[in-house]
Amino acid sequence: MHHVKNFILTPSFCVSGEDGPSQMALEDFAMFRTIPGAVCFYPSDAVSAERAFELAANHRGVTFTRTSRPATAVVYENTETFEIGKSKVLRKSDGDKVTVVGAGVTLHEALAAHKTLQAEGINIRVVDAFCLKPVDKALMVECGKATGGRIVTVEDHYFEGGLGEGVAAAVAEDGGVKVHRLAVTGIPRSGPAALLMEDYGISANCIVKAVKKMLA
Repeated sequence: MHHVKNFILTPSFCVSGEDGPSQMALEDFAMFRTIPGAVCFYPSDAVSAERAFELAANHRGVTFTRTSRPATAVVYENTETFEIGKSKVLRKSDGDKVTVVGAGVTLHEALAAHKTLQAEGINIRVVDAFCLKPVDKALMVECGKATGGRIVTVEDHYFEGGLGEGVAAAVAEDGGVKVHRLAVTGIPRSGPAALLMEDYGISANCIVKAVKKMLA
């Protein structure tokens, strides 16, 4: 059997906002996650993007990788290793109250939310999903239990079939973990990325509000 490789790059509305809805991919993960055996990557910086393509190139089967168009802050060291089906914990403390799971552009929003909440005395655990299929079930359950059974997922994707559904399904059988999902509702309009993320409820500010709501 020959290797089958699908390297499909699609910017989300958060990085192609001015181009309008026709350039916004908000259902891509839903489509590719339904394919049996497919692996779906969503890297968050240059290092993880390079690692994702290395993993895809050496994987026997279908892969889908979503990348961002503009320059993005580098999160990882060049020596960081990645695996199919494994996520990364980027912020962690013994007093974490909620786990926030992001990927791609929303990981950076989650890191900004962490900084804001930490200044207010609220610690959150921040997880980079990296691989949306297969979801890192063991890590999601572990983090959920460690943070009082509270997980917030945030994604630049529609509610159906994306990161939130993947994480919710991963922790469902274990029980005791509640997942609050932040995702895009409706077809977005053209506009600056920061404004769109705020308007559609997936910005750092929206994450802060969701965390506080879970803790209320």
